[in-house]
Parts: sequence; structure tokens; C-alpha cells
Amino acid sequence: MSDGLLTGALGDVRVRRPRVLSPLREHLRDTMWFAPTAGLVGSLLLWWVTSEVDAQWVRFLQDHGEYDAIKDMNQLAEDTKVVISTIGSAMMTFIGVVFSISLVAVQMASGQFSPRVVRLYVRSRITKATLTVFLATFLFSLMTLTSFDSEKDPRLVTNVPLVEGLLALAMVLLSLLLFVAYVNGTLRMMRIGFVIDRIAREAFRVAAKHPAEGQVDDEGLGPETARITHEGQAGVLRDVHIARAVRAARRQGVVLRLLPRTGDFVVPGTPVFAVHGGPPPGRRALRYTVYVGVERTFHQDLGFGLRQLSDIALRALSPAVNDPTTAVQALDRIVQFLAVLAPYPLGALRHRDRRGTVRLIQPVPDWTDLVDLGLTEIRGCAPGNPQVTRRMLAGIDDLLLLAPEERRTPLLRHRALLEQAVERVVPETADREFALLPDRQGIG
Repeated sequence: MSDGLLTGALGDVRVRRPRVLSPLREHLRDTMWFAPTAGLVGSLLLWWVTSEVDAQWVRFLQDHGEYDAIKDMNQLAEDTKVVISTIGSAMMTFIGVVFSISLVAVQMASGQFSPRVVRLYVRSRITKATLTVFLATFLFSLMTLTSFDSEKDPRLVTNVPLVEGLLALAMVLLSLLLFVAYVNGTLRMMRIGFVIDRIAREAFRVAAKHPAEGQVDDEGLGPETARITHEGQAGVLRDVHIARAVRAARRQGVVLRLLPRTGDFVVPGTPVFAVHGGPPPGRRALRYTVYVGVERTFHQDLGFGLRQLSDIALRALSPAVNDPTTAVQALDRIVQFLAVLAPYPLGALRHRDRRGTVRLIQPVPDWTDLVDLGLTEIRGCAPGNPQVTRRMLAGIDDLLLLAPEERRTPLLRHRALLEQAVERVVPETADREFALLPDRQGIG
């Protein structure tokens, strides 16, 4: 897939073709514990370093007889002690209030748009950075208080936490700046336009990882010699450790073909790999190759973006919400995503070893699957909303202009089914003609 085309689709976002790495980075992005924990550890290390700097500074001045300078430093450190004590007592309360309010806001957004938008909050870098700095500031302030020496004699004092105090104040300032950015980011996540844009951008990043080469000919792989079943817990297939699977297949001299697609629910005993060309690799070689979890992720799931956009549109078209404008915004991005993928081959990913030999084949949705995922459910709820039917017809017409001849069949099918549904639901001829008039803004 052309990086240039995807860069154009993403606007100013640069899309780099990723290396085939472990999914660990993506898994850590879906957690809230890793960054704060790393921040706490870093805060302890930073306190230890600054404490040693303060102690060395005091020893240097004592060795040179600069006792007046030590006395002045001690007085300045005592002045900052009150501020640091206030920071330590107020920071945890501040953290609790801020994140409680934010969680309520995210809950409201998930109820209005889709429960899956919560993952945007969990994966938000500004959210994790804010929580990390808040906790690190709290811990650093507490540790700084332990560095104050009760000894006042400049000849006997061992530490004057001057650098620690100044650094604690700097971390408070950074916390306030991040708080402003965090509030702005949280408010943005409550806006449907921003949520839809974020989902679309992640979907395009996934598409950049899929330089697919078309359908796979099983005969070209050789006879199937074995199947490897899933022995872990039941759950959604989140991703595959591609490098490990390719390495295991290369050592065994075989080709592995992944049977379920990313996003499928697998249970123990389900075949996950078909082996072609020889005996299967050992269980130990394929350990931690397949990752399952409780929900889908974007990492290797080409259809997950369309799934979320469809969910948002369906929620907007429900009688309880009745917000066709939001459905039109979701349709805009669905059409954009399909338009980018229209000229490119889909169906399978071929992962090769260092010598260029195919070792792993990973199925991905084909064109018909993506079109059905993006349009079917919205089409079923659209006939009573002329704004949505007009936008969907305009989108299908645009895709018919961009898609190759062999890919127009599912688009024509959806267009015909939408016209039939409108004719059944809308009794008045004038209203039917209005609802079936293509319009890129729905009702401008």
C-alpha cells in the first residue's frame, strides 16, 4: 500500500511503514498501569540522584570552609519546605478529583457514542503523561521531605535539599501545564468529530501495515500437513507475534497459515494454524505467538475501525438518540477509508523471512467484507432518515467511480437494496425522490 496515498488520507500525519515487532508495545498502550509505574520508578531514581548532588555540594562547601554559604542554602531550603509539604498533602486530592470528573465525562461519551470509545481515553498519551507526572510529583515531594536535616550547625549538616526543592517546584509547574492540556484533551474526546477523526486515523495506520498481495492459492503452498490448535484461554484474537511465528516456520522449513482472522473469537481446541510443507513446529517454538483478550485492538485488525464507525452511526440512528448528523459524520470517514483501499489488493498478508521466503500467511478482510461491514447495518437503519440515505448514496456513487470494475458488485448491491428499502418505508413519491437524491452533506 502506498505510504504517499495514506499520508494524503491522514492529512499532516506521517505514516511510516512499521517493522514487524512484538505486539508488546500495543498491549502496553492499552493499559493504564505501565506509564505511571515507570514514572514512579523514575521519580525515585531522580530523587536519589538529586539527593546525592545536594549532599556532594554540602560536602564540597564544608571542605572549603564555606559555612556561611551552607547557612544561606539551609535557610532557602527551609523556605521551600512549607511549599513542598503543601504539594505532598494536596496532590493526591487533586489527582482524585480531576480523574473522577474525567471518568464521568468519558462515561457520558461512551454512552452517547459507543462503549468502544473508552479505549481512546485509555490509549491517550496526554492522559497517561498527566497521571504519570502527577504521581511522580507526589512521590518526589514526599521523598524530598525526608531529605531535610534537623541539624542546623553548618559544620555537622549532611544534606541541604536545595536542588530537590527547586526540582519539586518545577515538577509542580509541569503538572499544572499538563493539567491544562489534559482538560483540553478530555473535552475534545467528548466531541464526536474528534472521536470519529481519531478512529479514522488509527484505521489508516492499520491499513499502512497491510501491504497485502491478494488472495492466497492453497495449491501453491503445498499440501496441508497438520493443524495447530489453540490451547490458551478463550477470547478475541487480538494479534499475532509475526516475528516469532516466521522464525518458528523458518527453522522447521514450513509455511504457517493463520486460520482465524484478527478479531475472531477463539476457544480452546480451535485450530489456529495450518501447516504446509512439513511437520509442525513444536509447541514451545510457537509459545506466545497468538494473543487473545477480552476485546479487539487496532494493532493488526483492519476491520476494527469500520466496526467502531458503524457502531457510532447505529447508536446515532437509534430512536433513543435520533442524531442523523452524527451518522453522516461516521459515513464520511467510512467512505474515505473504503476509497483509499478501493484500488489495492486485499485478502491476505504474506510475511517473509530474511531470505524472502513466505513463512506466514495472515488472512485479512477482502473488499466485499469491508464494504459490508461499513454499509450493511447503517443501511438497515437509514431508510427513515433522508439525510443518511442521501449521504450514503453519494458515498456509494463516489466509490463506484474509484473502485475497479471487479469491485463494483457489492457497491451496486448496497445501492439497490437501499433504494428498495426507501421505497418500502417512504410512501410519498416526492419524499422518496428527495431521500434518493445523492448529497455529500446529507441535507446540506
